[in-house]
Amino acid sequence: MASSPSHRVRADEAASGSLAVGKALQLLAHAGMALPDAVPGTREWLQSLIDALCELSSRDPLTGLVNRRSFELGLARELDRVARSGESALVLMIDIDHFKRVNDEHGHGSGDLVLQAVAKALAASVRPMDTVARFGGEEFAIILPNCSPAFGPTVAERVRRRVKATQVDLGHGEPLHVTVSVGGAFAPQWVRSSAALWIERADRQLYQAKAQGRNRVCIEPAAISPVSSEEKGMLFAALKHQDES
Repeated sequence: MASSPSHRVRADEAASGSLAVGKALQLLAHAGMALPDAVPGTREWLQSLIDALCELSSRDPLTGLVNRRSFELGLARELDRVARSGESALVLMIDIDHFKRVNDEHGHGSGDLVLQAVAKALAASVRPMDTVARFGGEEFAIILPNCSPAFGPTVAERVRRRVKATQVDLGHGEPLHVTVSVGGAFAPQWVRSSAALWIERADRQLYQAKAQGRNRVCIEPAAISPVSSEEKGMLFAALKHQDES
């Protein structure tokens, strides 16, 4: 007979000596994640436990997407790559239209189903190399590396259409349809920027999409993306550091 998760937790905790790992194992079991298969207490077992906890801490529990903390780390890495390589990269900020109405009319349980369906549609609309995240509430975000200005609007429009075509089964009555508004901005090439500034630019486009009637895409043209005084300061600081080193 297979042992229960609680029995495994106690056995693994006992085998790990003085390390109190029971709570960590309980978290993994509660999240439905596989517990380490290696011999409890070994280095391989502890490493697999750490890896599983890192994976758990980087995911949104409802949708399974990357969470905001992990997304912002990825955004910073992508900004650094763009500053060094000059390749194009696009960030999309996506907001479900009239989401409060869904919760008010159908309940928060139905709202959760909508969030899960939208998350699945977003993930199916982009490449495996792209990062799809739940940014917070009913807002999502996507990092698209190596995405040229000629291709960016096409991807964003595909995202919008995929969500619009999604049928959300609430378990009663007709399936629910929702739409999203999408705002996007390209990372400034060869320029040191910050995740906050990049998100701010995409957010401005998202607000514009909502102001124009929702269920649409607005993307800041890469050719005229402004470089802020803060970004100029970051660039000059980097150049000064290179000269002094």
